[in-house]
Amino acid sequence: MALKIVVLFGSVRSDRRGIRAVRYLERALGALGHEVTTVDPVAIRLPLLDRMYKEYPRGTAPAVLEELATAYRAADAFVVVSGEYNHSIPPALSNLLDHFLEEYFFRPSAIVCYSAGPFGGVRAAMQLRAMLCELGMPSIPSLFPIPRIQIAIDDSGGAVDETLERRFSRFAAELVWYASALRVARVAGVPY
Repeated sequence: MALKIVVLFGSVRSDRRGIRAVRYLERALGALGHEVTTVDPVAIRLPLLDRMYKEYPRGTAPAVLEELATAYRAADAFVVVSGEYNHSIPPALSNLLDHFLEEYFFRPSAIVCYSAGPFGGVRAAMQLRAMLCELGMPSIPSLFPIPRIQIAIDDSGGAVDETLERRFSRFAAELVWYASALRVARVAGVPY
């Protein structure tokens, strides 16, 4: 079953390495037949949060927020790609996530975390789990950490680390299961 998956990328650094993980995900999820939409705050020139999308009178939100709201409402799942900054998530990711709320509800999220070191950003992922749950898109149990991203994935998103494909397969299967189950449940009705 083809799903609509939104990949949320949380880095705005000029030399960001996490874009490699995004490219890998676009290719790998697309190869499984899913429709992937990537949200990159650099590409969309997302402003710092002044007002949440829902705080604008209908039809007056900036165009970029209207486009994101439409994509989010159509999504079956979110994949959040996060580096680790001081054992937490990057400020740009928090800014990206905080613009919306209801648009995330009853859709699962999956965390892809990365770092230049051996832990693959898992400390940031633990912080992110609580935030995603609060936003109404709880994360699936599995994480997809990518340690030493600078050598694990090449610039075009190709896997250099031979363990990535195997680990991604299990992660993706779990995401698809949760997204498919919650899509059926949303059609049947949500609690509020």
